[in-house]
Amino acid sequence: MKYLVTGGSGFIGTNLIECLTERNDEILNLDIADVKLDSHRKYWSACDIMDRAKLIKIVAGFEPTHVIHLAARTDTEGKRSLEDYLVNTQGTSNLLDAIKLCGTVQRLIITSTQFVHQFKGFPKHDEDFEPYTVYGESKMISEKLTRSANLSCSWTIIRPTNVWGPWHLRYPYEFWRVIGKGLYFHPGGAPVTRSYGYVGNIVFQMTAILDAPLDTISGQVYYVGDKPLDLLEWVNCFSVKQTGKKVKILPRWMIRCLGFVGDILLLGGIKFPITSTRYLSMTSSNTAPMEKTLKTFGSPPYSLDHGVEETVNWLKQYHPDLVKMA
Repeated sequence: MKYLVTGGSGFIGTNLIECLTERNDEILNLDIADVKLDSHRKYWSACDIMDRAKLIKIVAGFEPTHVIHLAARTDTEGKRSLEDYLVNTQGTSNLLDAIKLCGTVQRLIITSTQFVHQFKGFPKHDEDFEPYTVYGESKMISEKLTRSANLSCSWTIIRPTNVWGPWHLRYPYEFWRVIGKGLYFHPGGAPVTRSYGYVGNIVFQMTAILDAPLDTISGQVYYVGDKPLDLLEWVNCFSVKQTGKKVKILPRWMIRCLGFVGDILLLGGIKFPITSTRYLSMTSSNTAPMEKTLKTFGSPPYSLDHGVEETVNWLKQYHPDLVKMA
């Protein structure tokens, strides 16, 4: 096997490559960013997937049998246009061209997002789109490009839920920092149900797709993640392991008022842990249709407690100020 991973220096990519190294097969990571682990450096080749000619040349030279496409722009903040997400659209198109010209690829995984159909109920079928944010729209386009590419290899689209775990790019500076400083307040009232995914379980599901019979995964779309859970359970698991205490629970009206304060401070350029947007996120349930994935590949191997333990151990090493317990 010869595995080519685009975006292998990122959050999910780092965890995926660490898993693939156990297979004793050839690995090539194409990424504009340097690797996070020195042990991964031998697999890395600096390449921007927007550079079509260079991408085609590298793919042809490596002759991959399996391609996992993770390279993307994933932020959803601010006012963006599709021009800001060309790496998701044109970059994916470039990769599809490289795969067709190469001729050695047997299996392809295209990473999309749950944002291609969000807050409008579950999609009725795989091409039922209700994109949320311009990022979600760009990923919808990448899915359509994949379907229309007339590939000779097997392809599968995955839609990750909210993925967390070691090497996350934002959480150490956002959620885990707020938890570690004891500044998180959870809204009381009805439970908030979410579809989250520990990165180890995401990697398990991705490798299961790589190994599954072709008639199971060809042309299919799978949401990847864990079973939906109560957000408070997830938050408390981190809080206990980071600080030794469960989070404080406040009435929703109080947190909403804090959100208004945060909005005003934000206008003045002052960051505050709670804004109205953050309040809405904290109080809105949002689940993904995981049944198909769990039925096909079984329950993922890592429990919530295991995933949090591994993540906090990583925080102790790379962000020790966020973990108060010995």
